[in-house]
Amino acid sequence: MATHIYKGKSNNSSNILYTWNGKHLYSGNSTNSSRILFTFDGEYLFKGNSTNSSNILYTFDGQYLYKGKSTNSSNILNTFNGEYILKGKSTNSSDILFTFDGSYLYKGKSTNSSSILITVSGSIPRLFLIIL
Repeated sequence: MATHIYKGKSNNSSNILYTWNGKHLYSGNSTNSSRILFTFDGEYLFKGNSTNSSNILYTFDGQYLYKGKSTNSSNILNTFNGEYILKGKSTNSSDILFTFDGSYLYKGKSTNSSSILITVSGSIPRLFLIIL
């Protein structure tokens, strides 16, 4: 079953921004190959449908999001600790960009409903929460 990402605190089909099928992220509710934005192989995020190494945008190891193919610490863009998405390699609470509770992505550390940016129905690699 596909995972959907909705705008705000909604799970109305008219508010679907993206669809994830386990390999590709699509624009909107369609899984038509012409709507593929990204391909994720579990480690690398590729632009479009290609898994050519020249199309690698990011590397994700489960904790860190790196720019490009390199896992050098100087290329760390974000840190994921299970609940928070932080800036760079930081674990300092002042560097929290987003909070994710499994269903909602909140701006900052707040889990107030007014801070909800998107709703996720299903499972999606956490790296999509930051790049979208």
